[in-house]
Amino acid sequence: MRSSNPVLGRAFNQRGYAAFDPSTINSDPAAMEDLYNAPAASSMRTGRMTIDDVVTRTGILFTVLVAVGAVAWTLNLGGGAMLLGVFGGFALAMVNSFSKTVKPALAIAYAAFQGLALGTISNLYNSVYAGIVSQAIIVTICAFTGMLFAYKSGRIRVTPKFTKVLMTALIGYLVLALLSIVGSFFGASIYNIGGLGLIIAAGGMVLASFFLILDFDQIQKGINAGAPESESWRAAFGLMVTIVWLYLEVLRLLSILRGND
Repeated sequence: MRSSNPVLGRAFNQRGYAAFDPSTINSDPAAMEDLYNAPAASSMRTGRMTIDDVVTRTGILFTVLVAVGAVAWTLNLGGGAMLLGVFGGFALAMVNSFSKTVKPALAIAYAAFQGLALGTISNLYNSVYAGIVSQAIIVTICAFTGMLFAYKSGRIRVTPKFTKVLMTALIGYLVLALLSIVGSFFGASIYNIGGLGLIIAAGGMVLASFFLILDFDQIQKGINAGAPESESWRAAFGLMVTIVWLYLEVLRLLSILRGND
């Protein structure tokens, strides 16, 4: 079982529990029933990751993010705190993504740095466009709920073609982002060319939303494959990375729309 998610892939592609052959159990009804019941079994009894584990760990990470973000917002810490949060969060994201072992403390530290960054960034946006943060939060929640429903109902299925299209789109998006960063050093940005900024921001929001589908799929595959309970921290971390990305894209899109009013 291969994972296309750069965070969850480290967990679910390189472990023995992910390398199972369905053909070995199809002929055994009892084994098939055991596999069906395994995801619902308590992690306290089986030591395997369950959806409850992932939800709990995700809740912990977002509680830390929101708490630190609220403090950063209230104190209006400024650009220095924002840069600390951005670069600190990036460094910890790299460590968590490529670490062979699960480190809950680093995942929590990442959430704290992201809270610092998002709290200051959100305060900055809200000072220019009053109420934009609450709008961005509502849109992010709606996008998350919509993608979860689409995945659980089977309206969107993760296929090799679906994954390939998303990864190709991600590469294109990253190239545009890099060009914009380079251009900013020379006083220019591709986001300022006509309506290109609006198109890129909207595309980024849609791309981040569809990456949630990949996250849901990889988490479900990890549960079905019998991933250990500790991997729920990595799953929660990967999901958090995507949600934070989605929120920032929504915030940027709304700022462009309101700036054009």
